[in-house]
Amino acid sequence: MGTFSIWHWVIILAVVLLLFGAGKIPRLMGDLAKGITAFKKGLKEELPGDSEAPKPIEAAAKEKDAAST
Repeated sequence: MGTFSIWHWVIILAVVLLLFGAGKIPRLMGDLAKGITAFKKGLKEELPGDSEAPKPIEAAAKEKDAAST
């Protein structure tokens, strides 16, 4: 009862295909892939005014401790 048999998966696949249609699923996956690609590209891009990357919290804390002593 804890696992699904192959027939459960076949029925689920048939219901999904009936609800969404065979043509919509590839388009949805394509849109998802484009969104992930755009998200990764956005993470890699640097903002125009940033010449220095932000420092990790640990490095900033060490500098603050060094400056206070």
